[in-house]
Amino acid sequence: MWAGVRILFLWKVTRIVSVTKTNWDDYLLQVGFFRRLAHLFPGLFLYYTNTNFNLETSAAYAFIYFSASLYLIVTSFLVLQALISGIDKIYQASEYAKKAPITGFIQVARLLVTIMMIFLIISLLIGQSPIYLLSGLTAIAAVLLLIFKDTILGFVAGIQIAANRMFNEGDWIEIAKYGVDGDIKEIGLTVVKVQNWDKTIATIPTYALTTEPVKNWRGMTKTGGRRIKRSINIDMKSVVFASKEDLSRWSKYNFLEKYLHRKSLELAEDEKKTESEKRDLVNARKLTNLGTFRAYVDNYLKEHPFVHKDFTCMVRQLKPSEVGLPIEIYCFTTTTEWIAYENIQSDIFDHILSVMPSFGLRVYQRVSDKSKSE
Repeated sequence: MWAGVRILFLWKVTRIVSVTKTNWDDYLLQVGFFRRLAHLFPGLFLYYTNTNFNLETSAAYAFIYFSASLYLIVTSFLVLQALISGIDKIYQASEYAKKAPITGFIQVARLLVTIMMIFLIISLLIGQSPIYLLSGLTAIAAVLLLIFKDTILGFVAGIQIAANRMFNEGDWIEIAKYGVDGDIKEIGLTVVKVQNWDKTIATIPTYALTTEPVKNWRGMTKTGGRRIKRSINIDMKSVVFASKEDLSRWSKYNFLEKYLHRKSLELAEDEKKTESEKRDLVNARKLTNLGTFRAYVDNYLKEHPFVHKDFTCMVRQLKPSEVGLPIEIYCFTTTTEWIAYENIQSDIFDHILSVMPSFGLRVYQRVSDKSKSE
């Protein structure tokens, strides 16, 4: 009889779910929530109708009461687990899943339901109220704190992560302490799974995301630009004033035509103001090959089709050292895709290194053909 009731119930529910426009009931049907819910009917029937059999003092009454109670506890546990799975599926299908993961909370809910079931079964076996068992937990609270230390820390960290939207599945993170560099695959209650770029899977404690220094590349991905910050060391012996022949040759470069025209006007105006010093090679303003080279690279980057126009773009000198004068390229690409980014960066520096001899500049390196010949 009960098999027929369950079949009729599931058939009716399936028909209702199929005609509704919402999706949440479809997910509940997929995880078996309604199927497990139908199993509660025979247990409830036996539990509430047992007294009508006038068996209160017999062993049969105790057996039926115990069996019905145990059946209801286990079935309710399965129903709640299915409900939690359905909630997880509903949330993962929503747009909020991309903003805040709830995997840790789902695991906490499963753990609490499991603990509740265990307490109810033990109380049923010993014939005591569940409150009686809970009162005894105070004596072993310290032991439980040690056992569930990672669980408690992970739960607290999960609240911080979800509330502040610090991390999400799919984020690219780096944690130097654990050697982690890759995408987050799952944020669980106690551990976080990260797939490194070498395709290995690293697991770290969830609370490490809030207690350790973590670099999250999500901002870079969202803005659509990835930074290039790399320098070339110039041999300072190759830095000289530009001659008229150099200026004439460089003025034919597309990226320098406007710059040199503007500078020539500035220098001419400066000579008028400092007539007495125009023959002083030390104090007179003159262009250098390095300064013109920086202007060339700056204009080259601003005209590059794959350099982001809305972000910072500059070519600057850094502090000189025993390995030369660093010229740093600071800009952002128009893509964040790894391979495309590396190709763009390589093409830019290929061009810069190739054009440097045209300005009479040399790259500093500790061992080179030039140093050997000298």
